[in-house]
Amino acid sequence: MKPFKFLLIFSIALFVIGLLLVGLGQTVVSSVLLIGSLALMAISFQGFEKLRGFSYTFWILTAVTFSLYYPEYFTGIGDFSFKQLIVPLLQIIMFGVGTTMGYKDFGGIFQQPKAVAIGIVCQFTIMPIVGFTIANTFGFPREIAAGVILIGCVPSGLASNVMSYIANANVPLSVTVTAIATLLAPLMTPLLMELLAGQFVEVEFLSMMYDIVKMVIIPICAGLLYNYFLGGKFPWLDRAMPIVSMAAIAVIITIITAAGRDSLLAVGPMLVLAVLIHNFCGFALGYSTSKLFRLDERSCRTIAIEVGLQNGGLASALALQMGKVATVGLAPAIFGPLMNITGSSLATWWRSKPPVDKNAGALQEDHITKS
Repeated sequence: MKPFKFLLIFSIALFVIGLLLVGLGQTVVSSVLLIGSLALMAISFQGFEKLRGFSYTFWILTAVTFSLYYPEYFTGIGDFSFKQLIVPLLQIIMFGVGTTMGYKDFGGIFQQPKAVAIGIVCQFTIMPIVGFTIANTFGFPREIAAGVILIGCVPSGLASNVMSYIANANVPLSVTVTAIATLLAPLMTPLLMELLAGQFVEVEFLSMMYDIVKMVIIPICAGLLYNYFLGGKFPWLDRAMPIVSMAAIAVIITIITAAGRDSLLAVGPMLVLAVLIHNFCGFALGYSTSKLFRLDERSCRTIAIEVGLQNGGLASALALQMGKVATVGLAPAIFGPLMNITGSSLATWWRSKPPVDKNAGALQEDHITKS
C-alpha cells in the first residue's frame, strides 16, 4: 500500500505543477508533466480498493491529454486516416456485447414489465430532451450543439450493467433495459435526432437507421449466435473481449479528440460543463421519475444509471458517418470518460448505503458475470 500511496501523492504533485506551468505558457514541460501524472495516477489507483475502478478512466484521460498536445500522432499515417478505425472498433465492441447476451437477458420484460417500461421510456425521453435544452441554452456552434443532442439520443451502454452491480441495484433490470434500448436504437435514435437536432444539422433518417443496424444490431446478433453455438468453447476469446472492448473505446475517444482538437479548445470548458449537467440530470431525473412511479429502491438506482450512462461509442461512430466527427463527435468523446468517473462515484456511494427494500438481488452475480 505504501508504494502506491507515495506514487499517488507524487502524481498529484506533478499534476498541480503541470497546471501551473500551463498558466505560465510552458507548453512542452507542462504536457510531459500532465501526461505523466495522469498515467501515474492510473497506476497508483490499483493499490486502493476504492479507487481501483477509476484506473481505466484515468488511462483514457492520459490518452486524451496526449492527443490534445500531440494530435498529429492520432490523426493518421500517410494517406490512412485513423478515423476509418472508429466503425470497425465499434463493431468489435458490439460483437463483444453480443457474446455476453442470451435470451434470458430479455426475461425481465415478463418478470418486471412495469420497471422495464419505465426504464425504456425514461431512456428515450429524459436524455434527448435535456440534451435539446442544453444545446439551445449554451449557444454552442450548430454542429457541436447537435453532438450534445446526439449523446442523449443513443441508448445506454454496457457500462451501466457494471455500475448497477457496484451500486447494489437491480442488475437483471439493467441488462434487460440495455438490451431492449439497443434493439430500439435503429428506430428511436434517428427519429429523435430528426426531431430535436434537425435545426442544427441535416439528419438523414434512413441512412442513420442503416448505420445503426450495420454498426450495432448485426455485430450483436453475430455475438449472440457465437454465444449460442460456440459459447465457452474458446475461453481465451471470452477473457480477451472485455479487454479488447475497453481498449477500443479508449482508441475511439482518442481519435475523436485529436480530430476535433481545435474545436474542443475553443469551447472546451463550457462543453465539459454542459456534458456534466447532461449526465447529472440523467441520474437525477431517472431516479426521481422511478420514485414517482413507486419502484423499489434497487430499480430506482438502476434506471438512474441506465439513463445517465450513454453509449458514447455509438454516438461517436454516428458522428463519423455524418462526416462531422470533429464537431458532432466532441460531446460524445467528452461524455465517455466523464460518465465513467461520475457513474463509478455514484455507484460506490450507493453501495455504501444498502437499500431498505430487498428486491432483485438474487440474480445479480449471474448477470454481471455475463456482462
